[in-house]
Amino acid sequence: MSEASAAPIVIVVEAADAGRVDHVVGKRFPDATRSRIAALFDDGAVRVRGRVAKKGDRVAAGDTVTVARAPVTDADLRVAADADAAARLDVLYEDETVVVVAKPAGMPSQPLEAGERGTAANGIVHRWPECATVADDPRDGGLVHRLDAGTSGALIAARTRAAWQQLRAAFGTGQVTKEYLALVEAPPVSRECDAPLVQRGKRAVVDLVDGLRAHTSWTEVSRHGPGGEQRLLRCHAVTGRTHQVRAHLAHCGAPIVGDELYGSHPRPGLDGFFLHASRVTFPSPSTGEAITIDAPLPPDRQGCL
Repeated sequence: MSEASAAPIVIVVEAADAGRVDHVVGKRFPDATRSRIAALFDDGAVRVRGRVAKKGDRVAAGDTVTVARAPVTDADLRVAADADAAARLDVLYEDETVVVVAKPAGMPSQPLEAGERGTAANGIVHRWPECATVADDPRDGGLVHRLDAGTSGALIAARTRAAWQQLRAAFGTGQVTKEYLALVEAPPVSRECDAPLVQRGKRAVVDLVDGLRAHTSWTEVSRHGPGGEQRLLRCHAVTGRTHQVRAHLAHCGAPIVGDELYGSHPRPGLDGFFLHASRVTFPSPSTGEAITIDAPLPPDRQGCL
């Protein structure tokens, strides 16, 4: 059991350990990753001589370091089964190594905090308990990729460790193709965008110096709205950057309907914004053959059209 719920941990700095306080705390919890040690400082859980400490603060022999809680462990973060979340997922495909579910808009892909429920990963683990332990990150619940909470559509999860590793490798080598349907406020000024992206706060922004390579292309499916100014686009995301399709379309003058973060406004009757992961193709972990799965549009998206 984690020490997270126990009394504060008090560390008296020895002469050999004098120096950076995060190193002192890390030595006390040798199994914790650096990011989990850093999270203690970010949360204000570490004090030196009674004052909140920062990672780089220096401590001397005899100083007292108080840690309000132990860093979280893999066991703390392991996805809990959630029957209610499972009931909100539609099963699109299932075999002995992999499952594909349709996630509704508004549902996060995975929990971020220990004990969090209501995510797609919680629902997957409820139905396929073996998924809980196959991924590197214990919060993934078998997921091999993620969708924004506001994006609906197809999500892939592995049922075995070997399948998870194979599918992650397939994503890394471009063997997985993803197709999205996006309803946008106006026609985009181009048919594709390869502007590099970097995450700044809650948004992905174009940055020609520090941005990561990203490429999205699209074709028009149909026109909507009183004057036909809104367009339904079929988008292909070659890379998988956070918010990639949303940021690229907004950059090209076509923010997604309902996407307030990227310049649109709320749409009555629409849950969040109109971005739907409509198709995914991936190599089967058991046979190597390509599997293509289609995810139908949810009712609120259908209503917009």
